[in-house]
Amino acid sequence: MAHEVKTKPTQEDPVAYCAALPTSRRRDEGARLLDLFGEVTGATPVMWGPSMIGYGEREYRGRTSHGTWFRVGFSPRKAAISLYGLQDHAQAAPLLETLGKHRQGAGCVYVNGLTDVDEDVLRELVALGWSSGTPGC
Repeated sequence: MAHEVKTKPTQEDPVAYCAALPTSRRRDEGARLLDLFGEVTGATPVMWGPSMIGYGEREYRGRTSHGTWFRVGFSPRKAAISLYGLQDHAQAAPLLETLGKHRQGAGCVYVNGLTDVDEDVLRELVALGWSSGTPGC
């Protein structure tokens, strides 16, 4: 039996959330990612749960879960930035090879900081993820 995902959109302001992050580095990176994702998608950012910022929505139904999820997004977490919805497109694999220092797991791309990646490649990955409409991890 499928269960509904508990993480849902909230009313919290993503800009205020990023401005309140605990380190100046994460605040700066959060602001840059808000700009980057916004420019590429043309969508308004929405907080999903306490720490994820998503763009767009997509209904999905899996074997063990169903619900609504964002198409692409990010979370500027303390240990690493989590990037969602960037690796489920057929053209993502070669781009990921040129992204820079990152790791992948659980359907997400993790980067320690934006200085470790090529932001032009990141833009391409966001565009691919947005066009595929496949929910992120």
